[in-house]
Amino acid sequence: MTRGTRDVHKRVRTARGRTASSNRWLARQLNDPYVRQAKAEGYRSRAAYKLIELDEKFGILKGARRVVDLGVAPGGWSQVVRKLRPGAAVVGIDLLPTEPLEGVTLLQMDFMADEAPAALRDALGGPADLVLSDMAANTVGHKQTDHLRTMGLVETATWFAIENLEPGGAFVAKVLAGGTDAALLSLLKTHFRTVKHAKPPASRKGSSEWYVIAQGFKGTPGPQEG
Repeated sequence: MTRGTRDVHKRVRTARGRTASSNRWLARQLNDPYVRQAKAEGYRSRAAYKLIELDEKFGILKGARRVVDLGVAPGGWSQVVRKLRPGAAVVGIDLLPTEPLEGVTLLQMDFMADEAPAALRDALGGPADLVLSDMAANTVGHKQTDHLRTMGLVETATWFAIENLEPGGAFVAKVLAGGTDAALLSLLKTHFRTVKHAKPPASRKGSSEWYVIAQGFKGTPGPQEG
């Protein structure tokens, strides 16, 4: 290989006070091609490429006009939406602060708060045709607890999508290894024409994350006539 194409493996110098796990994380960041590519292309996080790869496979951004980004910080997914669908209205929400993004309305609040769905609807100005969720609960180190907490977020995001998508819309959410549990999978299949799971190449091999992709929202059923 030429010097210009050779992959240079960077070594991390040890520093006083830095833990071994911190050193491993830093080494992984320095040698991660997605991190380098994100920096070169101006994306705020390597996670941007997960959405790009999911879109390439499933066409989830095709025709998107109103998009909700749940767990928006630091903004990588919204950047992708704005780049690929520059005319789309995008609203993002996160408990963490997010630096302003051109063309994106940002709400700093807890998505699980009672007032969050109404705030998102008001900011979007109409029904969404795409709801994205890259949310994950803060881990406590107990596998079962972490799974339950994250799936609780996914379930809430699913109901938000069902109540706010227009017919034909799509919902994409991060889940953990094993995919969506049976009850939630059944709910998604009831409301969407297709439901699939995928692990984009940009997801680290050692990561337990997968994504559920639900497309072709059937619409919210109207009241029964009696």
